[in-house]
Amino acid sequence: MLTRLPRGCGAVGSAPAWHAGGQGFESPQLHVDLIEQHRRSLDQWRRTIESVGPQDWDSPTPCSEWTVRDLVNHVVGEDRWTAPLMTGRSIADMGDALDGDLLGSDPKASARAAADEAESVVAEKLPEKPVVHLSYGDEQGAEYVRQLIADHLIHSWDLAAAVGADRNLDPGLVADVTRWFADREDMYRSAGMLADRPDVAADSPQDRLLVAGGRDPRWSAG
Repeated sequence: MLTRLPRGCGAVGSAPAWHAGGQGFESPQLHVDLIEQHRRSLDQWRRTIESVGPQDWDSPTPCSEWTVRDLVNHVVGEDRWTAPLMTGRSIADMGDALDGDLLGSDPKASARAAADEAESVVAEKLPEKPVVHLSYGDEQGAEYVRQLIADHLIHSWDLAAAVGADRNLDPGLVADVTRWFADREDMYRSAGMLADRPDVAADSPQDRLLVAGGRDPRWSAG
């Protein structure tokens, strides 16, 4: 479920409290492309999850109000919400079923299982052009999946930075998310979903996307 996050922590896919703008006509090729992008964003997330050590769960992250466990729990929540939302259920239908801790005693296994479920349901349901009932209103399934792709990509970087893993993101996804986000950044920031752009150098496409998302590409816990 895409809702308001701690300021400065929202990924570029965390929707503001109004319609972020659908894309009109959805071609079969668009669905093929988005399903593949979603899979790759989940692959980035799954690889990064494997880098988390037992000592890392209470460590700080670029999301100043979240520990590593909080961050992973947020993304697992996004993945666990994907199936009900893509199959027509609403937030009211679900109640508090996905509130609180979703990681249990084996956070990595919980993250992998949630990602696998989300991948399967997007591949199955997106070609049906679902209408998704989000916190800010009804949205096209394709737009919702774009939000998920951005969320996984940026939070993969957050997690990698927090645990000292490889911060390099899939360059194709960086380009795709950058294009999608270009006309949404001002809306997201004015809704309080993003921190201000940090005044730092951004010399690569990845760094420019991170700065647009309110992040310092050189962030470190120390």
